[in-house]
Amino acid sequence: MVSESQRITIRIPSERLSALQELVKKGEYSTMSDAIRAAINDFVESQFIPNHIRKMTIELPKGNVIGLEELVRSGDSISIDDAIRNAVREYLRRRVSEVIRSKNRE
Repeated sequence: MVSESQRITIRIPSERLSALQELVKKGEYSTMSDAIRAAINDFVESQFIPNHIRKMTIELPKGNVIGLEELVRSGDSISIDDAIRNAVREYLRRRVSEVIRSKNRE
């Protein structure tokens, strides 16, 4: 079922327009409208995150992304986001344990 949508008109700087056109040209999005809708969806979603959660945006080298994609393909994670969340949780768990052990030795 397609939801009802409204048409709006916006003005954006030419360099942003060129960047969007490049994303469509590379096949990241089917159309400019799809690219703009995706950006708007991400923005709106980021504004309604529960207070106990903080969302972060990270940039990873391509090699790391390939490794994360392999985790998803192998079934170790359900998505790249899930793999990153698991890695961060495990890192924090280890670091907190190290800090606690260090404090106990003092």
